Amino acid sequence: MTAFTRLVSRSVVLPQTNIDTDQIIPARFLSTTERAGLGQHAFNDWRRLPDGSPNPAFPFNQPENAGRQILLAGRNFGCGSSREHAPWALTDLGLRAIVSSEIADIFRNNSLKNGLVPVVLAEEIVQSLMERPDDELVVDVDAKELRAPDGSVFPFPLDDFARTCLLEGVDELGYLLARQNDIERYEATRHAR
Repeated sequence: MTAFTRLVSRSVVLPQTNIDTDQIIPARFLSTTERAGLGQHAFNDWRRLPDGSPNPAFPFNQPENAGRQILLAGRNFGCGSSREHAPWALTDLGLRAIVSSEIADIFRNNSLKNGLVPVVLAEEIVQSLMERPDDELVVDVDAKELRAPDGSVFPFPLDDFARTCLLEGVDELGYLLARQNDIERYEATRHAR
């Protein structure tokens, strides 16, 4: 995982509500524990026509959305099962942040552990941002805010531990391993007593 301090990107818009983890990554693609390659199956049933060809109407298939790293999504994004493959697929697709008025708790936690920032804002703000997907947005993890080009600043909730892990580019285990010397010193003093 790479450190996440600040992201500047235009957005891809999926206005549908209740996008569940089976729509994000269908169950038939869960037979791997490898993260690489899952992006090609993200939103598979929406990205492909019945004959398997790309659906030109789907936002991730449109050339103007190539390389965009922020997804503006409808309310209740990531609901459904607790599959960790969902954030894996989205990060492999190139996304670094999801902006919605509601993000399912388990999906939110899985995202944070995998370097995908869940940005929860009021519904009217998300709807307004969806109307301007070509605006360059700034997701600032350190400041815990999203900034728009018109000068608007929108704070978003992010607990301190998750923020620290994102800024350091580590998951929970990486956080502990980075403090191994401190842990060993503490353990040595505890055993001495």
